Amino acid sequence: MIVNANAITKVYRRGNEEIRALKGVDVSLAPSEFVCLLGHSGAGKTTMLNLFGLMDRPTGGSLEVAGNHINGHLSEDALDKIRRENVGFIFQQFYLMSTLTATENVEMPLIWSGASKPGRGRQLLDRVGLGHRMNHKPSELSGGEQQRVAIARALVNDPRLLLADEPTGNLDTKTRDSIFELFRELNEEGLAIILATHDAELAERVDRVIRIQEGRIVE
Repeated sequence: MIVNANAITKVYRRGNEEIRALKGVDVSLAPSEFVCLLGHSGAGKTTMLNLFGLMDRPTGGSLEVAGNHINGHLSEDALDKIRRENVGFIFQQFYLMSTLTATENVEMPLIWSGASKPGRGRQLLDRVGLGHRMNHKPSELSGGEQQRVAIARALVNDPRLLLADEPTGNLDTKTRDSIFELFRELNEEGLAIILATHDAELAERVDRVIRIQEGRIVE
């Protein structure tokens, strides 16, 4: 399994208040599987993605990502290494650097990791259909084009798992569908994908749907 979560809980503390974001969640994801995490805003989707992407740690339960047991003894450097080598993230907001070209934005994670992959950014922009826009800055790109740049950036370190948090929420229906088809192509090439959304129509097109409500899996 690329993800194996058992009885995962997550509690946030705000002053004296406890917020139970996840309440004993069991999730498994096989390599090359395309899963939709479906639920309304506040259901716990983003919390789950943050845990599976090692941006946060569970309060309780057991979690394995890409064969690595995630526990409180792992250092932040160790978590960062596992995340960098195995996980790609895509968000509803594109989070592109406005002063950089599309190619430079895609290659930013390589700079952070110290990796050398000449031509990788251009290769991926070709892959997502933006070979003609490599030197354009975000302000010169449409919303769909900016999301494709963000997808290429998420792929630059050859992840085994792609986590997409409402990636089509800011896009029109036609652009949404084209982005989804790109996800499907990537999945068919062997990439495991978890797509978090409240869009029930998209959920009908994936391999499996996991419904979450108030921090619990309901289906």
